[in-house]
Amino acid sequence: MKSRISPRIGPFLLGTLLGVGAAGSALAQSGGNAAGLLNNSWVFNLGGFVYQTDMEARLDGQSSQNPEVDFDESFGKADDSRRVRADALWRITPAHHLRFMYFDNSNSRTRVLDKDLEWGDYAFLAGSSATFSQEFNVYALSYEWAFMRSPTYEVAASLGVHYMDMKFQLSGNANYSGPDCATPPCSVTGATKGSDLPAPLPMIGLRAGWLVAPNWYLEASGQFFQLDVDGYDGRWSDMRLSATWMFHRNFGVGMGYNWFGTRLDVSRDDFNGKLKLGYSGLQAYLTGTF
Repeated sequence: MKSRISPRIGPFLLGTLLGVGAAGSALAQSGGNAAGLLNNSWVFNLGGFVYQTDMEARLDGQSSQNPEVDFDESFGKADDSRRVRADALWRITPAHHLRFMYFDNSNSRTRVLDKDLEWGDYAFLAGSSATFSQEFNVYALSYEWAFMRSPTYEVAASLGVHYMDMKFQLSGNANYSGPDCATPPCSVTGATKGSDLPAPLPMIGLRAGWLVAPNWYLEASGQFFQLDVDGYDGRWSDMRLSATWMFHRNFGVGMGYNWFGTRLDVSRDDFNGKLKLGYSGLQAYLTGTF
């Protein structure tokens, strides 16, 4: 296995640490409703996204390497996506934490194709109606060590596992050239081709949170990794900046910006090809802390 941190991590972490120091020195008072986000044992966030996506993928056939497909270009933007993110933080002690994150983006899109779309051993035909269905779920579990703490801020390093579960399905009229086609290409009406891509990836990261006013809390986090192991060769990064207004000592509302990107070359039985996936945009969320 070979792995290395993304080159983006240096400037991001340096900026985060400088921001923490500036916020901590500028804040002359502590306490207030937002103090619970730094001190309570449990912190929960639940919200939805308005964001832009960028998805390109390639699924090779039995004996061919297909071109990459830009799904947002071929099928348009998804209007019926479920875009949900949930976060939970458990402070076992002030310095030692566990953090869990869940993200769901599932959608289905139908469009008349303007050109042939090659996916595995199928070539979905231009001029026919095709449906693309996507399930994309992310689960992340990490251990955090808060190596810097004060009444107004904390900075924590993390190590954990990031699991992406992706399922793709294409349906429509297609030509088929797989092993059970005697004289390729074979014409198939209403063909369906599904592919699964589970991707368990390690992660390292940094998170910083600070009180900028008695009821206001800012947080920045970044997670990065690059690896080549067990049929996966790629990199991914996830960065987030958010502001939370605690209108009650246990409850608040917030707004954040999240950027996620991954590139994977996969050589496995269940998926042999390439994936480029990214999303970015605003997240509105509810916060609870106890």
